[in-house]
Amino acid sequence: MNYWLMKSEPDAYSLDDLANEPKKTEHWDGIRNYQARNFMRDDMKKGDLAFFYHSNCAEPGIVGIVEVVKEAYPDHTAWDKKSKYYDEKSTKENPRWLMVDVKLKKRLKRNVTLREMKEKLPLKDMRLVARGNRLSIMPVAKKEWDYILKLAEKTPK
Repeated sequence: MNYWLMKSEPDAYSLDDLANEPKKTEHWDGIRNYQARNFMRDDMKKGDLAFFYHSNCAEPGIVGIVEVVKEAYPDHTAWDKKSKYYDEKSTKENPRWLMVDVKLKKRLKRNVTLREMKEKLPLKDMRLVARGNRLSIMPVAKKEWDYILKLAEKTPK
């Protein structure tokens, strides 16, 4: 099993939005970065778990856990001229962008904030806390995953 972190701006699509979907499941569309796309295409598998991360908000952080329930397939929003994710170079015959389906597994007891993660020595090598890292999908090492789950159970100091 692989572990991931998937970012979404809560005013665009939040954990609450996912919780309100039928079967708490939705496609994760709009990825327009080749490295993030390649992670989905090459490495993300059905059954993998991901942290749901709220970004670009007052208190960015990990708020929940989702499961990949459908592996990468063409992102149809790239073909919709009305979509903000439209890409004229992506076609049904040669799709440039992909998406996966995720299902809400668990809401964390508390938001594990980016600020808090940056302060924790065991997370010093985590991609999320690396300077300049703006990827919307990134792998998470098992030891980082486990440490963050423990943080989520504790009251922050």
